[in-house]
Amino acid sequence: MTQRILTAHIGSELDVVGARQRARQIAALCGFGVQDQVRIATAVSELARNVYNYAGSGKVHFAIDGQTAPQVLSIRIEDQGPGIAQLEQILAGTYRSRTGMGLGILGAQRLMDRCHIHSTPGDGTHITLQKLFPRAAPLLDGQSIGALSGCLQALPSDITLSEVQQQNRELLSTLAELKTRQDDLLQLTRELEDTNRGVVALFAELDEKADHLRRADQMKSRFLSNMSHEFRTPLSSIRALSKLLLDRIDGELSEEQEKQVLFILQSAVSLSDLVNDLLDLAKIEAGKVDVHANSFQIADLFSALRGMLRPLLVSESLTLTFIAPDPALHIHTDEGKLSQILRNFIANALKFTEAGAIIVSATPLPEQDAIRFSVSDTGLGIAAEDVQLIFEEFSQVENHMQRKVKGTGLGLPLCRNLATLLNGTVEVESTPGQGSLFSVVLPVSYHAPEGSLPPCAPANDNGNDQRIDVLVVEDNPPIRLLYEKFLAGSEFRVVPARSVREAQEHWEQQRPAAVILDIMLHGETAWHWLAELKNDPLRRQVPVIVATEIDDVRKGLALGADAYYVKPLLRQQLLATLRALICNPHHRQEPIPPQGTTTWDNAHATG
Repeated sequence: MTQRILTAHIGSELDVVGARQRARQIAALCGFGVQDQVRIATAVSELARNVYNYAGSGKVHFAIDGQTAPQVLSIRIEDQGPGIAQLEQILAGTYRSRTGMGLGILGAQRLMDRCHIHSTPGDGTHITLQKLFPRAAPLLDGQSIGALSGCLQALPSDITLSEVQQQNRELLSTLAELKTRQDDLLQLTRELEDTNRGVVALFAELDEKADHLRRADQMKSRFLSNMSHEFRTPLSSIRALSKLLLDRIDGELSEEQEKQVLFILQSAVSLSDLVNDLLDLAKIEAGKVDVHANSFQIADLFSALRGMLRPLLVSESLTLTFIAPDPALHIHTDEGKLSQILRNFIANALKFTEAGAIIVSATPLPEQDAIRFSVSDTGLGIAAEDVQLIFEEFSQVENHMQRKVKGTGLGLPLCRNLATLLNGTVEVESTPGQGSLFSVVLPVSYHAPEGSLPPCAPANDNGNDQRIDVLVVEDNPPIRLLYEKFLAGSEFRVVPARSVREAQEHWEQQRPAAVILDIMLHGETAWHWLAELKNDPLRRQVPVIVATEIDDVRKGLALGADAYYVKPLLRQQLLATLRALICNPHHRQEPIPPQGTTTWDNAHATG
């Protein structure tokens, strides 16, 4: 919705000065700071002077666009003069004129958030300047704008003198501010020089420490790997000989001898498990673990685990339950490593749960294209401050059951490393005295990493995709996924970004053919970025489709959006808009006519 403030006529030098003063007054009443008031007044003054010099007469219209904060101050300057024949050269900064023609337009373009110029030789020029309100500025409705118009002071009779005095005051204020900033910069430069010297020394020390740590980590991994292999042979011999004695191959054993040999065998098995875990950790850290992915049904995996782990139940007060998954539910990943993760989770639950239930389940996560495997128990539980501790190697939480059950503190760190290897994550929810829930979330289909991907790049982007790039700036993962589904099978490819900063990084790497922009992004608005795009000569030709929950079409189109939709956006609607805008850059959605007075010419004229 466009709400008019006033229209000023340009017909003389005094009118140019008057337009400047009106622009300053309106900017102040709208809540702009002193510097923005000067920018707005200067931009209007330069363009009003162009109207007087080249067209002889014209008009300056002041209005406010938008129903939501921040609103937009719109200033339209028009004339019926000869037009601007070299407009494209002027905007590109390549036009040179003895009279200085074009400097005012370029200056106004830099001072405002958006500057749109339409000029036809022999038919006049229409220039629209727009500036977003400051964040702290109040939202102005029709009544407020009526009151604002009433606050505009009549122009003084000695308008030229008062304007010179005002500009002198602004100049003195600017000079004082520049002097203060210069002093601050000198002080900051001295502080930075001191800091830089310290940082250089610190970096040298950090590089040295990092080199020591790298060597120590390599030595640790090498030692663990070598020692694990060296331990395996004697341990295997001890286990084999212990079983040989227990089988009475070389004669009978007394009851006491059998008990002692059983102790030896149990210790050898425990030490063998420790060695295997150490070797697995060392191999993962060294990047020498291969993932053998294959497709299998979750029901088959649960069946194998059930048969393997039920014998470990030694108490009738404890039950182990596998919730039957959908028979059709399957996953493409390394079955052995997933089984190892779940075995560790279940083994820990059996160790630290005296009574109750242990439940194993698998839950599809369609929105993430993943499956969550969970093991819940009614055991001791873990305090919030100890959750990170249990994922550190050789670390265990003190509890009264440690005298009965032994552990190495390597199982959960190994689970987390294995999950990371499979492109998954490990999660823990626990309450002391009530139990714990350990989960691993894995993608439905494992894809081996091929170099580094951008923060939000699609996993299937292999560099051979010849489709047209569409930059989707959207912080909501389900909506991003929806756009990917919409454009799947079409000539367009989604390049997702979760924030304005991420969108700018993508743009620097590859210029998109179009942008789909949400306005609300993680608590910040993208209005300023939209205005910045459409005021940049190098980027303004890229069509921007706004798709948001904010119902303020007029403001979006006023800031330069080529199309504006209030969510939800339909697939056919999106494809049709993209094809129209990319194939025909001039096919732009027209702003909705304001209610009431529908043309700029009919606005109330004053001044």
